[in-house]
Amino acid sequence: MAVGYLVTVVLAALIAVFCLVLIRGPKPLFYFSYRLGLVFNEMPFLVIYALVASTALAFAEGDIATVADRVVVGLAVASAAGLVIVARRGMRTASVVSLALDEELGAGTGTRRRPPLARILLRPVFRRRSDVRRVGNLSYGDAGRRNLLDVYHHRSRPEGGPVLIHFHGGHYDQGRKNTQSLPLLYRLASQGWVCISANYRLRPAFSHPDHLIDAKKVIAWAREHAKDYGADPTEAVFVSGSSAGGHMAALAALTPNEPSYQPGFEEADTSVTAAIALNGYLGAYFDEDPATSPVNLVRADAPPFLIAHGDLDELVETENPKALVTALRSVSTSPVVYVELPGGHHAFDLFHSFRFEALIDGIEEFAAWVRMGKRAT
Repeated sequence: MAVGYLVTVVLAALIAVFCLVLIRGPKPLFYFSYRLGLVFNEMPFLVIYALVASTALAFAEGDIATVADRVVVGLAVASAAGLVIVARRGMRTASVVSLALDEELGAGTGTRRRPPLARILLRPVFRRRSDVRRVGNLSYGDAGRRNLLDVYHHRSRPEGGPVLIHFHGGHYDQGRKNTQSLPLLYRLASQGWVCISANYRLRPAFSHPDHLIDAKKVIAWAREHAKDYGADPTEAVFVSGSSAGGHMAALAALTPNEPSYQPGFEEADTSVTAAIALNGYLGAYFDEDPATSPVNLVRADAPPFLIAHGDLDELVETENPKALVTALRSVSTSPVVYVELPGGHHAFDLFHSFRFEALIDGIEEFAAWVRMGKRAT
């Protein structure tokens, strides 16, 4: 038995288990499973490719000769079967997203689209598109590199497009722009949107409401400058975020034009057209002041929300986003779309996967519905 083949099979088996099973402890096991699941839950095909290639090589070189060798081959087959289940969970996302849209926005809102198979199966980590230009490191505040943002726009710079602002995750103490939800930003930018990804001030040097103030500054910047890149900020400004960024997006959406969060720019319009939270923590800021929880800020005039969360999220249990969904639906006159992604872990928005591509389709359909309603008013 070749040692390399044995190591490959054992690692593949561990990855399959970590993708299929929710693991929250103990800490060393959680950390290991979280890191592997982060990548391969969205790209299980890469592991299947490795298993097929290494098994074929082992047979070709005559390394499969004993009962123990055949046991390892059996483990390889079982691991591949587990990874196929992981892949099928991701492929179910399209129907789940479509159903969630239909239930909240009306039958026929969600549509099934053909997934970009070549991108998903062969180029899942390559997020850039040739028709999109990234303008990096534009300043929106006085906090140095933590107050920089990137703009993504179509190279032809069409006029009158909507705006999407995205805030990265990272527990409010790490992370940076141009790392998360890039498939979403590039897709929308390729269709005429102007997309913005922003840094913001982090813990421990800064805390709430500093992050929210930065979010408001980005919204104000977009309303003033996005037209320079082809947008019409009066048409629509969507705010989105991943993990902690989802918390920021929700807070920003529920506190429009609040002077206490706009020191020095109180007159700026920081209202948004809709909010999108991806794998977001949507409770109180580090379990501190209840007033920092979006749940306690819901209002009748809240904008439409789309909240997407994995049912196997290792960091944030589904009860957390569901609490905001329930609170919003109890008072808001706007729709609240909640999508629970089958087999989804935390940070499902990093790569071109069946799961995230289907969710991006849903986000496009949600945005189209919101924008159509805005024009009708």
